[in-house]
Amino acid sequence: MNNFVEMAKPSVAPPLDPDFKPLVLANHSFLEGVRKSGQAVPLVIGLERGDGSISRFETVVSGNSDDMPANLAYAERIVKMLLWQKGGWKVIVGGPKEVGKHIRNTYSPSGTRAFDHEFMGGVYEKPFTVEIVDAADVPEAKEEAVPLGRHLKGCRIGFDLGASDRKVAAVIDGEPVFSEEVNWDPRNQTDPKYHHDEIMAALKKAASYMPRVDSIGGSSAGVYINNRVMVASLFRGVPRDVFNAKVKDLFINMRKEWNNIPFEVVNDGEVTALAGSMSLGDNAVLGIALGSSEAVGYVTPDGSITGWLNELAFAPVDVSPTAPVDEWSGDKGVGALYFSQQAVFRLAAKAGIALDDSLGLADKLKSVQQLLASGDERAKAIWETIGVYLGYGIAHYADFYDLKHVLILGRVTSGDGGSILIKKASEVFNTEFPELADKVSLHLPEDEASRRVGQAVAAASLPSIDS
Repeated sequence: MNNFVEMAKPSVAPPLDPDFKPLVLANHSFLEGVRKSGQAVPLVIGLERGDGSISRFETVVSGNSDDMPANLAYAERIVKMLLWQKGGWKVIVGGPKEVGKHIRNTYSPSGTRAFDHEFMGGVYEKPFTVEIVDAADVPEAKEEAVPLGRHLKGCRIGFDLGASDRKVAAVIDGEPVFSEEVNWDPRNQTDPKYHHDEIMAALKKAASYMPRVDSIGGSSAGVYINNRVMVASLFRGVPRDVFNAKVKDLFINMRKEWNNIPFEVVNDGEVTALAGSMSLGDNAVLGIALGSSEAVGYVTPDGSITGWLNELAFAPVDVSPTAPVDEWSGDKGVGALYFSQQAVFRLAAKAGIALDDSLGLADKLKSVQQLLASGDERAKAIWETIGVYLGYGIAHYADFYDLKHVLILGRVTSGDGGSILIKKASEVFNTEFPELADKVSLHLPEDEASRRVGQAVAAASLPSIDS
């Protein structure tokens, strides 16, 4: 069997990234080769989360020992995707023992995925474990789903916290009466008082546009369990002991400051998907927000959300040896570097566009968007490249999610960029994945305001205030 990386040869090349090797193509080519060989053996991956729920993914690898390098490469990228889609403190590998041992060694404190080992253990507050079993012994799936948001009654505040800007909206009976977007710099702050004061300032300003405040709903990058901040990039500058003492219960304490009104904070990706489901009037929606990083959320075909992480900023989409390395996780080719303003900045250099490093992140992005609006072909190539990434990335996600709609929003989609992204992603679908072109619809929010503050408005619908 050929080298796993060399199986990924895109028919639609991103203009500024000739080395791009889409993971989805590598996976599909690998599986096709295994099945044609007649030597397929089962590989079953189980993931257990803190509440006892279990996800299960069934696939195959080659039973030919000569194909073991490709088996290991394929299996490791599948586990990586599943960890950041589903989450789990325990990974159960059912299949060839060599595969299980490779995953255990890789996802260990001394392995190349030590970041994932530590992160998952911290999220679920249990030691991260890889268990090796026979394929038949992987437990059956035990998934749970719950309704999310869609509450419109009353005077509500919604907020969305990004790494370069914070958004807030005042909403009365489902209609926004005020919205605001303010640049800020949370990741470089060591004192969580900064975060508290900035968020409270936004909430108080929104409150001034309504006769009262019945509830507050918010979204932010990171992992939130029962309003507790488990892990979040916004607080990366805060020392661990201060984080545990003052950040984990930040929103619980904030609720007390608002007289214990209904107050709910969830991952920003979930609100992205919720916004899409509400605007489309349909379900089976994957929401992808291209902001300071990549935020992803999923609304199931029955209109609920799962207990999954959906932190696809850390999930791989490119297997090229020259793929960029994420400075936080240390992994190559992950979504944060392809579906965000980070991708714009990375590609600007390839396009020959010099950026003003004295500008903040939001203003730096605007400077490139202004070039795009003026007809600069170099800037256009940036968005065309991200659009190609998006087409192959969504095709990869479709192997793990049941999809009817994908909503694309966030700061990077503003102006002409959004339509370019959709056009190039559709070209990838029509060229490489015609079955997806027939099944999955790609959407942008209808208007510019919805693209930029839609998540804050949707977040306002999170808490239930019904008596």
